[in-house]
Amino acid sequence: MDNKTIRIKDIALKAKVSTGTVDRVIHNRGKVAEKVRLRIQKIIDDSKYEPNLMARALGSKKQYRFAALVPDHEIDSYWHAPKAGIQLAVKELKQYGVSVEHFVFNPFNVDSYIEKATELTASNPEGIFLSPIFYHETLPFFEKWKKAGVPFVLFNTEIEEYGPLSYIGQDSYQSGKLAGKLMHYGQSGPCSILVVHIDEKTSNAAHLVKKENGLRDYFEQVDPENQYRIATLELDRSDPSDFNNKLSQAIDNTPDLKHIFVTTSKAHHVASFLEDRQIAHIKIIGYDLLAQNLHYLKKGTIGFLINQNPRRQGYLGIKQLADFLVFRKKVAKLKFLPLDIVTQENLNYYLDEEEETVMDETIAQHVK
Repeated sequence: MDNKTIRIKDIALKAKVSTGTVDRVIHNRGKVAEKVRLRIQKIIDDSKYEPNLMARALGSKKQYRFAALVPDHEIDSYWHAPKAGIQLAVKELKQYGVSVEHFVFNPFNVDSYIEKATELTASNPEGIFLSPIFYHETLPFFEKWKKAGVPFVLFNTEIEEYGPLSYIGQDSYQSGKLAGKLMHYGQSGPCSILVVHIDEKTSNAAHLVKKENGLRDYFEQVDPENQYRIATLELDRSDPSDFNNKLSQAIDNTPDLKHIFVTTSKAHHVASFLEDRQIAHIKIIGYDLLAQNLHYLKKGTIGFLINQNPRRQGYLGIKQLADFLVFRKKVAKLKFLPLDIVTQENLNYYLDEEEETVMDETIAQHVK
């Protein structure tokens, strides 16, 4: 048969079954006897049949309401990028009846997170997209959504053991190992390394723990005698004086400190601290192409940024929900994004003209 003209009806006639049975085999749902399924699948394979799922979705006129549980980008600018990715996906999928309602919470307030997650659940969406930055508080919602049969896609923070439809983002553990390798290659001899977690408690942020474990495991492999010393520091920017005091004490009390690994997008706060105190011998590795981070990357205070591509995370997360619910495609459980290493030399290749203009304007407004 010609795959350009073959229809489900043609496959059904050849297999001597109903079109409904063929449909169940194509979309892998419902019960079909194994012998019948194999017979239908052979006909599908031999004919190279490809269902036009987009055309079917376009003609169905069905509306799909998704919900996004996302942090407020007005409070933390990192979250502006995933919001832009979500908006881009919705723009492309609008013709297929897809809409996304945003439930925006304060990323530094767990009560705000619970409140918005509760509102989201009550809205009965058909699919959910979220960054579960508060690990323990998220688990009861996972149970509710699974019980209700609502698929959910995670980004930024991977929690695989609770059955999400998919995870979009980086492999946090491998990104920690990558940070370790970058430090090791640029370091002539053993030294001290400080791992800094900012504004998130490791007791409730699994992705930060994975990043630190990745770095520690890298040095365990290359340095079995433990000549590289690794210390950990948790900081909270809500009290600037306490932030500065704790960071100052950690630096003063860590002999031969040469590298700081900031596990969040807040590396620029550490860079600003070092610059104010004219500390030039400590190099920083951080995450994300925020304007403030780029300022210090260009100056050399930050040596490397690992780009987590949050805009693409937002875009792909909504696309995963649409593929599963609208186009009835199988989706990958894990969709890891590349571990891009961004330096002074290659930065411009990661920014389009619009982003570059926004970055320049933001730097001019917010960075001295």
